[in-house]
Amino acid sequence: VQLQASGGGLVQAGGSLRLSCTSSGRTFSTSAVGWFRQAPGKEREFVATIESAENTDYADSVKGRFTISRDNAKNTVYLRMNSLKPEDTAVYYCAIRRFYSFSPYDSESYDYWGQGTQVTVSS
Repeated sequence: VQLQASGGGLVQAGGSLRLSCTSSGRTFSTSAVGWFRQAPGKEREFVATIESAENTDYADSVKGRFTISRDNAKNTVYLRMNSLKPEDTAVYYCAIRRFYSFSPYDSESYDYWGQGTQVTVSS
């Protein structure tokens, strides 16, 4: 299973970006997908996850600003990021969690990872 994350870039504080995670896997549309991020010198942290369109969850630090969604016809999961802050600066990764019962907040629960896309928010 290959995942491709894209959409990162440089944006000013208060701005927006939309990240995309696309997969060639045939089971992508039924898989749980998560977004994680890792800032320099810090551990990778959970950002958001989606199972069905109605079942999503977010880290407290991004609730109300980020929205995760999916388009199964395009085999793509999106992360819309609004009101970006300098502390959102990180490499963002998408990943597939095959087993819904595993914790969505733990990176060890995810089986396949994309290569990451850099998001830089300037103050």
